[in-house]
Amino acid sequence: MFRPIAVLALSTLLLASCQRETQVERANREKVLLVGNGDDPKALDPHLVTGVIESNVIRSVLEGLVADDPEKDATYRPGAATSWEHNADYTEWTFHLRPGATWSDGAPLTAHDFEFAYHRNLHPDLAAPYVEMLYFIKNAEAFNKGEIKDFKEVGIAVPDDYTLKVTLREPVPYLPGVTRHYSWFPVPKHVILQYGKMTDRHTKWTEPGNMVSNGPFVLKEWKLNDHLEVTRNPRYWDAATVKLNGIRFIPIENFYSETRAFLSGQLHTGYQVPPDLVDKLKAEYPKELHQEPYVGSAFIRINTTRPGLDNPKVRMALSLALDRKGLCDAVLKGYQPADTLTPQMGDYKPDPVVGSDPEKARKLLAEAGYPEGRGFPRYTLLIRSAGARTSAEALQAMWKQQLGILIDIQAKDFGSYISAQQSMNFDLAIAGWIGDYLDPSTFLLMWTKDNGNNNTGWASTKFESLLNEAAHQADPLQRLDKFRQAEHLLMDEQPIIPYAWQARNYLQRPEMKGWYPLLLDNHPWKAVYLDTP
Repeated sequence: MFRPIAVLALSTLLLASCQRETQVERANREKVLLVGNGDDPKALDPHLVTGVIESNVIRSVLEGLVADDPEKDATYRPGAATSWEHNADYTEWTFHLRPGATWSDGAPLTAHDFEFAYHRNLHPDLAAPYVEMLYFIKNAEAFNKGEIKDFKEVGIAVPDDYTLKVTLREPVPYLPGVTRHYSWFPVPKHVILQYGKMTDRHTKWTEPGNMVSNGPFVLKEWKLNDHLEVTRNPRYWDAATVKLNGIRFIPIENFYSETRAFLSGQLHTGYQVPPDLVDKLKAEYPKELHQEPYVGSAFIRINTTRPGLDNPKVRMALSLALDRKGLCDAVLKGYQPADTLTPQMGDYKPDPVVGSDPEKARKLLAEAGYPEGRGFPRYTLLIRSAGARTSAEALQAMWKQQLGILIDIQAKDFGSYISAQQSMNFDLAIAGWIGDYLDPSTFLLMWTKDNGNNNTGWASTKFESLLNEAAHQADPLQRLDKFRQAEHLLMDEQPIIPYAWQARNYLQRPEMKGWYPLLLDNHPWKAVYLDTP
């Protein structure tokens, strides 16, 4: 898959030796940013994806009601809406859209586009995998599950072309931050219906030449396994502030290959540095290596429908056998050992539940019927790329040493890796979750029954009851306490095994400006520019 990358690297080095410009030098002249993006997006339809890779591209071409700030996660800037207000208990919000704003084809951008987007995302026939992000809206969940049929009963109203009213099922004081997620972005009704019905999946509306945008860039071309390029949108309302002529997202799944590509002048910034290269790069490229905090957790997703893995004692034994600190110190450079799922944020500090206790792990495994690992099934640990193999092998070694069990490792490309989990065709999988907004609910709501991001087979009515109580709790501290109780229950059951809180380790060239450390890593592309002589 990465053979073209190797050829490009060799070609670049040969050209450099003849004093020819590198790809980065050419891109600097053309004001085109070269971004390592991990892999090709599964799709560009914001209603059909769930990942960071897709988000990086979608946020360049579409913009929500509220925009990201380049320097502060909790600062809300005007986007498609110029202003917004709420009632006293944060259950009714009114967004005032920007008069005169248009799509990239010149069609007016109105509140009806947002209404259409929410109707489409919530429609049961679309089967959107991230639809739960809209469940904050009154009756949204009931409509999505077919319990009500008329979308007019959902809490979305459009009094006029430039006013959008959103009625919520519960108080959500942080709603502006939620609307910055691509699941809340508008989609062009006039284009989508040109290529099929509202609920048709994977139609041609997102292909180059067809896709229209309301963000700072528009889709120019997409060559699978090579690059996806966006170019300036002259009809964007804030086009005057956009300094880049374009962005080229390059899908390098192997992070060792990405690192070589960066060092040979093919990228301005990368997606991730392999953990075992961090120390070397810190010593040799201190200006280029960036290490930043990240609101994210690394964990092992468990298919709890598998015999053996359906036993909470087995799952807890697998968890307690792990030396999290040793894993972070030796392998996951910059990561912190996790004793629960959600990183501390603001006033929320979850109870520490899991840690390293091999003796207890062996006791639990024996109680489950596998003394000293005898008779334990031969499970497979799914990983998404060769870059995750070092972590997988460390986990594999810990389970063998502490429990006497053998776990195989299977690597799949990004699309197959995601599909295997969504179809529950796996035993164990190395996974991660990045917060969509700064509230513990972004880590906890996904483990509810039938949630498109759960993919464990686990559900708990008590867990969901606690989440519901939190949602309707007016007192902020009592609300967080309900979340804390819910998370404790989740950790007792261990349908997932958290082992580290994430950090960002990546390479970036010094001429790339307008990029600042952000916990959510949602950098507004319109603020980025190349500062070259």
